[in-house]
Amino acid sequence: MTTATGEVIAGPRQKPKGVSVRAVQWRIFRQNRLAVLGLVVLSLFLITLVFGDFIAPYRPSSRTSNSLAPPHRLHFVDAEGRFHLRPFYYPVKKERDLRTFRTTYVEDKTQPLPLRFLIRGESYDFWGLFETDLHLFGVMADEKIFIIGSDELGRDLFSRIVWSTRISLTIGLVGVIISLILGALLGAISGFYGGWTDVIMQRLIELLMSFPHIPLWMAFAAMIPLRWDPLLVYFLITLILALVNWTGLARQIRGMTLSLKEREYVVAAQALGASDLRIMVRHILPNTFGHMIVISTLAVPGMILAETALSFLELGIREPMLSWGTLLQQAQSLQVMGQQPWIMTPALAVVISVLAFNFVGDGLRDALDPYER
Repeated sequence: MTTATGEVIAGPRQKPKGVSVRAVQWRIFRQNRLAVLGLVVLSLFLITLVFGDFIAPYRPSSRTSNSLAPPHRLHFVDAEGRFHLRPFYYPVKKERDLRTFRTTYVEDKTQPLPLRFLIRGESYDFWGLFETDLHLFGVMADEKIFIIGSDELGRDLFSRIVWSTRISLTIGLVGVIISLILGALLGAISGFYGGWTDVIMQRLIELLMSFPHIPLWMAFAAMIPLRWDPLLVYFLITLILALVNWTGLARQIRGMTLSLKEREYVVAAQALGASDLRIMVRHILPNTFGHMIVISTLAVPGMILAETALSFLELGIREPMLSWGTLLQQAQSLQVMGQQPWIMTPALAVVISVLAFNFVGDGLRDALDPYER
């Protein structure tokens, strides 16, 4: 600021605006477009997990006579060339090919059925809170719409994929949480105390890591009796996957603990008489949270693939519960895969979810530890 005589007077100093660490990390994460795309895809999967009953037009066990029907095609222009704002589809009818004796489906273009949203349909119990029959979309007729196709029993494949998302994702998420708890605690104890405790625990971890994971999963899963309740089987499969996958995280947390226990604040806490439990819980493990978050996002795909493999081999989730692996059991036939390729759609859900978790994990790794980029 200058006066009338030209004298320069310093004005009030503006306080610089600080940027929080979280804001910087979020800015780095947003710069990774694949990570943002993965986060959007995971958000859609989580919405499907929570509101799957509402999104699916039918119950997973609802059957029709149209077995292995191809996906219905949505139209905006009818057979007479007229444009419709509301999408519609034509019901299909079975026909027998006299040359190949195969059943084919032909559209009946005399009965266009408009697609409606927020429609009343089959009733369901929403998370045990209330009963309703409201669905996201459907048709006002006795016919059913198969936007992905139907399986060999005439059940809507899209509805079954939506319902199975809840099982496949929760197995991965719950299994990773159990693995994180075991790996973090045992790894911190091993690195903090050292000595014979460290030697015994590391030899145990090396023994578990020496076994191939897939045969070990299959061995544990084959021990589950077939007569047990499907819900109990779900929890046991989750526990099996968690008990096999905690070793890698434990080794990493041990290495970080060996470095962190020599820091000044840990030595000061020991000098002030803090207990070992308090030091590990308050000073060591919180400094490994960023690493554990990244590891968890990268470990969930392994859990999902493991459950899919076990259920595909009929050793995992069993009917009436559904997972992506149980839906893929019908794809074991080359004939089905060649003539009805829509049966492989659950594999697409597995691939998309695995890629999304990996993209988000890479983005979090760069954001939480930018010096390793």
